[in-house]
Amino acid sequence: MSMTTPPGWYPDPGTPLLERWWDGTAWTGHTRAPGRPAAVPPAPTVPLGAVAPHDRPRGRGPAAVVAVAAAVLVTALVAGVILLNGDDGGPAAAAAPSGGAATTASTRTPSPAPPPSPSDDPNVLVDQLNGITLPVLPGWEKVDSGIGGLPTMRTRDTFDCPGDPGAFCHHATVDSRTPTRTDLHTADALARHDIADAAEAAFGKDGLDRERYGGIVSHREARAASVVVAGRTGYLVRWSVRTGAGPGGYVESLAFPSSVGSESMIIIRFAFDAGRGAPPLAVLDRITAGIKVLGGREGGGVGSSVAPPAP
Repeated sequence: MSMTTPPGWYPDPGTPLLERWWDGTAWTGHTRAPGRPAAVPPAPTVPLGAVAPHDRPRGRGPAAVVAVAAAVLVTALVAGVILLNGDDGGPAAAAAPSGGAATTASTRTPSPAPPPSPSDDPNVLVDQLNGITLPVLPGWEKVDSGIGGLPTMRTRDTFDCPGDPGAFCHHATVDSRTPTRTDLHTADALARHDIADAAEAAFGKDGLDRERYGGIVSHREARAASVVVAGRTGYLVRWSVRTGAGPGGYVESLAFPSSVGSESMIIIRFAFDAGRGAPPLAVLDRITAGIKVLGGREGGGVGSSVAPPAP
């Protein structure tokens, strides 16, 4: 008979220093520090061999208690000798349990392993902080270390950067982040504010102060529109960027509210080269359509629908 992982606290797949509540089918948004008591304490149990109040000896003083304890000890010793030697003095065969209350370690059901983490799936990029996943398309790869600590994916193929032939550039890069501006409360305002930073990060100077594309010469707005992302209404702004070297490319800032916590905003940045070998712009829309709430519960909280293995 197949079994699933029962509800309980397990190590958080994305944050090992915390424990997250598994509700039997999905991760929830509830976390706690390891070792804290459960929200619902287990039912109290009666120790094996405990004496009920009405069965206690009625004698006065400790002598009666000592007498009962001695009798129990003698009975246990005799029973042990019989079990070890058998009724005929020979070794006794191991007796099967008679259905008593005690359960041996060999008959206990092993605890199920925690459910697998979506982060282990090479086809999914997980933003644990913001509670979303992005599809990793064929020809793309996740960046293990992230860029600036951000969940990032990019095309596998590289080419010589037009403005710095000694450096390698990727045809497209996508990352997920939490915005630093807290005074912009709409997806429209946030996307329009972020697009200039996204263009500079993609086609301006890199961390080594190199202009891989010869710098940004000009830009024009290619698209600005509302869009539904993971069941939430967001907004995107896309620029066509002209650079000093090479064909330039496109950048896009996509902003939408998170389903986690206080529904703070999320920004997805896209940077696509316009040269030969670059993916078509339709891929931007394909990735956007594939963004999901962690666990696939659109409009809900944090979770994971990845089923644990059967015990």
